[in-house]
Amino acid sequence: MPKSKRDRKVTLSKTRKKGREYKESLVNLIRQSVEDYNSLYVFTFENMRNLKFKEFRERLKSSSRFFLGTKKVMQVSLGRSASDEIRPGLHKVSKFLHGDTALLFTNLPKEEVVRMFNEFEEPDFARTGSIASEKVELNEGPLEQFTHEMEPFLRKQGMPVRLNKGVVELVSDFVVCEEGKPLSPESAQILRLLGIKMATFRLHLLCRWSPEDFEVYEEGLEGINDSDVESA
Repeated sequence: MPKSKRDRKVTLSKTRKKGREYKESLVNLIRQSVEDYNSLYVFTFENMRNLKFKEFRERLKSSSRFFLGTKKVMQVSLGRSASDEIRPGLHKVSKFLHGDTALLFTNLPKEEVVRMFNEFEEPDFARTGSIASEKVELNEGPLEQFTHEMEPFLRKQGMPVRLNKGVVELVSDFVVCEEGKPLSPESAQILRLLGIKMATFRLHLLCRWSPEDFEVYEEGLEGINDSDVESA
């Protein structure tokens, strides 16, 4: 009987950021998942929120398994070319593993996976460096949403405020952020205080592999070639 490619030993000693044992363990877990689950997806994410993603993983715990490990190690696990892939067609999956991407192994029907990913959307407060989706400007006058104890803190965020008979008051119009420009730490903090959420945590499916077929979901990605795969 031919020896299974999944049992092939892989040397990962050249990489130093994480221990060799961790990398070899990740390789083995991914290769075992190829055998244990019906299909494999690569997905990408924007505005990742760890707590929300943990909740999403828990919902699929009984039928699926996620991997957000080192991309190069995940590529090695699946195979980066037709000559070293562990199952036919898996090297095509490796070509999508770069940037903010991860793996999902699952036994769920394709239609259900697509529906869950399309429906997943979690608004949240934008972080420093995020691009403002709109201009936010506060007009001169009282800011009754803030208590008087917050006046010193608001001044530290650059807001031209003062106390007027115990009420926080803007002494002039103030632009919190401009549409299309990165948020400063102060702007991000003020938006949070105002309750304005400019970030949305989303997940996007890129491709799907199964022993029967391979399909790409995102338009324009079909043209990815072997040179796009990260070198190990």
